[in-house]
Amino acid sequence: MVFLDGMVSLPLINDNIIKPLMYDSHFFRAGEAPDISSMGGLRDRLLSVGDVKTINTLPDVTEACLSGDAVLLIDGFCNALDISAKGWDKRAITEPSTETVVRGPREGFTENLRTNTAMIRRKIKDPALKIRTVKIGRRTRTQVNILYIDGIANPALIQEIERRLNNIDTDEVLAAGYIEEYIEDAPYSAFQTIWYSEKPDAIAGKLMEGRAAIVVDGTPFVLSVPMLFMENFQTSEDYALRSYYATTLRILRLTAFMISLFAPALYVALTTYHQELIPTDLLFTMVAASEGVPFPAAVEAGIMMFTFEILKEAGVRMPRPVGQAISIVGALVMGQSAVQAGLVGAPIVIVTAITAVSSFVLPFTSDAISLLRWFLLILAAAMGSFGITLGAFVILLHLSSLKSFSTNYLAPFAPFQPADLKDTAVRAPLWAMRTRPRALKPQDVKRQGFKIPFDPVAGRGDNQGEKP
Repeated sequence: MVFLDGMVSLPLINDNIIKPLMYDSHFFRAGEAPDISSMGGLRDRLLSVGDVKTINTLPDVTEACLSGDAVLLIDGFCNALDISAKGWDKRAITEPSTETVVRGPREGFTENLRTNTAMIRRKIKDPALKIRTVKIGRRTRTQVNILYIDGIANPALIQEIERRLNNIDTDEVLAAGYIEEYIEDAPYSAFQTIWYSEKPDAIAGKLMEGRAAIVVDGTPFVLSVPMLFMENFQTSEDYALRSYYATTLRILRLTAFMISLFAPALYVALTTYHQELIPTDLLFTMVAASEGVPFPAAVEAGIMMFTFEILKEAGVRMPRPVGQAISIVGALVMGQSAVQAGLVGAPIVIVTAITAVSSFVLPFTSDAISLLRWFLLILAAAMGSFGITLGAFVILLHLSSLKSFSTNYLAPFAPFQPADLKDTAVRAPLWAMRTRPRALKPQDVKRQGFKIPFDPVAGRGDNQGEKP
């Protein structure tokens, strides 16, 4: 019996493998001895383990042991038995810290592959939910699963995912982020074209729309493709809230996105080139607050943005109690001291604070916003409002050119598809979303036949669905 200690379940090996071989085999009569004289007889008559398969080569033995299985070798036989006995320690299922919710499930993925796929299957109890397995990495041999619902997901999408995964030629894949960089459509873009989540209900919702999920062993983040730009402003909790309130929250996130992206550039453009657009009283107040500052507005904004990025990175990397202290020191002590010392003005501190708070509303786009904010700041310092307009046009043009697994990134706005607008900036009631997003090219477009909610006047519900 060959196995790696720490990766197997010792009670399973003792009770289900060693004990039957040493003790239960004595109960067979002499006439039944030929039934257990082969590997197949041992597997079928003695071993009480559900997952056992026959292997024939030494590399298969090595891979089985490194994967957490036990291998049974018997003198005189040219093959071996690969017995599933995985039993390594794993983290318990907890609420993900990156996607907290008020209403909705609070369980999150773990680093164990089978636990993650089981959590998704518990959400979707449909035999059409298929799993395809790929092993990537010459040395790590990381197991990657592709999940999709047969009859809903586009077969061309699944074939494309398999093709990209099989083309990966590398020594190691240690996290889902490795896979994301290897298979994304726009590797040089600031915007991500592959969505990810730690919540099983969020991934289950994506699968039901016709997407595919990529589960990587050893990481609690599950990828979902294809991705649309509007997914950056959606959360799984939106579908557990009233549609009007969910719509309000999405508009709030869009507003926070615009503030976080354009606020420093607008401040520089207004104070440097377009003072006439600022109300007179406010302009006098801003000039008085910035009196004695030796730097122009663009340099002030650059200093504050650079300081904010340092504080944010320090708060993330330091231990949690120390990180909170760093945030408080950076927000109160350093900001106030910089104003009193005359290095920066009070208005730019307020603008930076509003920008920082707005960026925290959108964790999925924080990386892209951090980069594009500098791009717009440079254009605003050079050309004012014309530079901001030019930069916004370049960003919009870039977004329009992006694709995610042959799906237009800005769909359903570009190209315009009115039927899919019910789940974008506006979250329509669930009973009104009768079709799946057409941009994903699902095989089954119709999601439900429910038309209107229960009518208390008529005393019945109208569930007569319409053809999509």
